[in-house]
Amino acid sequence: MPITVKMKFAPELDPGFVPAALWNREYRRLAAADPGRLPLAITLERANGNISRYDTEILSETPEHTALNLRYIERIVKFLLWSYGGWHVTIGGSRKIAGLLAELYAPGGKRAFDFDVMGKRIYDRPFTITGCDWADAPAAKESGIKLGGHFDGCRIGFDLGGSDRKCAAIMDGKTLHSEEVVWDPYFQKEINYHREGILDSLRRAAARLPRIDAIGGSAAGVYVDNQPRIASLFRGIPEEKFATEVRPIFLDIAREFPGVPFIVLNDGEVTALAGAISIGKNGLLGLAMGTSEAVGYVTPEGTLTDHLNELAFAPVDYREENPPRDEWSGDTGVGANYLSQQAVGRLAPAAGFEFPAGTPLPEQLKLVQKAMSEEDPRAAQIYRSIGSYLGYALAHYADFYNLRELLLLGRVSSGRGGDLIITTAQKLLAAEFPELSIGFHIPDEQFKRHGQAVIAGTLPELPVKQS
Repeated sequence: MPITVKMKFAPELDPGFVPAALWNREYRRLAAADPGRLPLAITLERANGNISRYDTEILSETPEHTALNLRYIERIVKFLLWSYGGWHVTIGGSRKIAGLLAELYAPGGKRAFDFDVMGKRIYDRPFTITGCDWADAPAAKESGIKLGGHFDGCRIGFDLGGSDRKCAAIMDGKTLHSEEVVWDPYFQKEINYHREGILDSLRRAAARLPRIDAIGGSAAGVYVDNQPRIASLFRGIPEEKFATEVRPIFLDIAREFPGVPFIVLNDGEVTALAGAISIGKNGLLGLAMGTSEAVGYVTPEGTLTDHLNELAFAPVDYREENPPRDEWSGDTGVGANYLSQQAVGRLAPAAGFEFPAGTPLPEQLKLVQKAMSEEDPRAAQIYRSIGSYLGYALAHYADFYNLRELLLLGRVSSGRGGDLIITTAQKLLAAEFPELSIGFHIPDEQFKRHGQAVIAGTLPELPVKQS
């Protein structure tokens, strides 16, 4: 029973794209019409006993529905793992699907990457998938924390990207210094490259301040207690050295500034904080389209959660014929291939751009941006296609987030091309998903490039001085 979808805003350079939002909508229509449909609950347990729960329905468990049911639930489980996180997944309502998923998410299985990262790397627990009756599925247990928005004192904020590192010096809310330094951390095999680069930026910022009261950082990856658990910035470090060299890197750097509060968060979380602080609204998804896709979320209550929000690994494209494959995780259709510089590099040849062999993605983006500024129609095709990706991705994200506002950041969203991305996404949402009401927010160019570093500096709260 194949599912076909019709797009009103198909990416013109990628007509084979199958939006997850439309595919899921069609599957749910089929399930709603099936008298034998079954309720199903997916729960994910994280640290400290926190549990997220997602409820849905599946088609009756007949042999002809097995593949379709598994496709639907597996893609949702994959999304939930990277949006919410968890070391123990419970499938309430179908032991059959739970068993099939456990075969996929296992050593040597199709999702071995996720099995390893979610278990050993992030949560230090064996990753498991179990099944139970729907009525016995665990209830949700969520928690939120307040961070950021502290502008008092002398602060340093930094933002580490794949092509540059940004750093700012802030005193009582005023930015005294902000700069970016080009670097190439991805495949460096010695941790000293990263450590000395970060320290260089911090020291340059410190030289602009009379003292240092707090340091906050933003970086791609998953961070627990200031320790990277998985991070593309350190991909070149041998696996056997990750625990001893990568995990303690920010703890070691913090010791260079004794007594100074030091916090590092996922860059997407800082993006979301930047949006909430700058526009004064919550229920906000911050999305940075840079070297990869970075996402963070501020709840309607104005808190952060312990969710991962690593949507670079979460699927947005359900095509089965020749889908773009993520070279790190090995999965297909995931966000990084559609909402980052990687999308520009993938679409450019289809638009007619030819770059010399080995041209880095940041340089390809600069050339496309230059072409866009010169009104090259080929560049406009790329940006309209990314706008379609964004619109359909947001509709999918709204199924998992209480999404009211969007703050868009990152190099891909800069300039006239960024404007075209947003216009296309807004038109798509109005035509395809009129039930959604999402406010789009774009900071000015300086804030796009350095806003995350500035807001990262506001993460730590200063200790209360004793009188």
